[in-house]
Amino acid sequence: MPGLKLRIVTRTQGNNRALKDGTVKPQTCEFEFVEVDPLIDAFRRMVRGLEFDVSEMAMTTYITARAHGKRLMGLPIFLVRAFHHGAIVYNTGSGIKSPKDLEGKRVGVNRGYTVTTGLWARGVLQHQYGVDLDTITWVLSGDEHVAEYRPPFNVVPIEKGKKIAELVASGELPAAIGVEIESPDVKPLITNAAEAGIEALRSRGHYPINHLMVIKDELLEAHEGLAPDIFNAFAEAKRDYIRRLQSGQIQNPTSIDDLHRQIMEITGRDPLPYGIAPNRQALEEIVQYALEQRIIARSVTVEELFPTNTHGLLG
Repeated sequence: MPGLKLRIVTRTQGNNRALKDGTVKPQTCEFEFVEVDPLIDAFRRMVRGLEFDVSEMAMTTYITARAHGKRLMGLPIFLVRAFHHGAIVYNTGSGIKSPKDLEGKRVGVNRGYTVTTGLWARGVLQHQYGVDLDTITWVLSGDEHVAEYRPPFNVVPIEKGKKIAELVASGELPAAIGVEIESPDVKPLITNAAEAGIEALRSRGHYPINHLMVIKDELLEAHEGLAPDIFNAFAEAKRDYIRRLQSGQIQNPTSIDDLHRQIMEITGRDPLPYGIAPNRQALEEIVQYALEQRIIARSVTVEELFPTNTHGLLG
């Protein structure tokens, strides 16, 4: 594929820095990096207009896009992972004492219903705390990346001119997901949320995936070996990051670097494995949650989400 140049969007972070600075390169193509800030704008532009050749994307946005026939395919390159127990906040004067108290209430959601943080946080509420999600009215502050998506009956837009953070701070909304609120009256609903996330990893293997890479279908159809080549380039860059993380060579480590180091200590394994096999539990969970939360209408297998020639790759 001499001369194949791909316009690609991915936020600079430890596990892809070697790609961004040119230390690592794919063999069959050249990356032309496009910077999009905020990154979520790239998700919208990719699913609505296929504006880039390759793009980082939120997992739930991707699953929704595939369900609506968008001409793009995921690569099992999972750039961002996080725990979402701390994403659920509440007003301390609302009378809410535990996650079950959210039932029958209105709960704010940052941006759209298909935002990945919202999906994982609702999954935590349902599967770890027994919350009946259908009894809650979800109040959205924005629209969906996939314009064709229609949310379930209990999802409503916020009133025009209102802001989720202000409504929670005032108590008009008792709780919200994925919203940063600076108020002495607003606190995380799940106490010791960081520890709760780590405990979920230890006890259940719960380790959510937030972002992956996607590529336009037409490129995969035209270039048979492209997907494995891109996968291998990202995997090499990530292995360089893990080596530097293990040897203490990262200057001014971020909270994300610290989390990756903690995951390594707990599991004894790579904190950012690429490929289907080491991520099957998280992938099956996100499909299950998307089906339960009426984000998709039918289940899909993990293999359907990725090109056949990437199914056996590990990185």
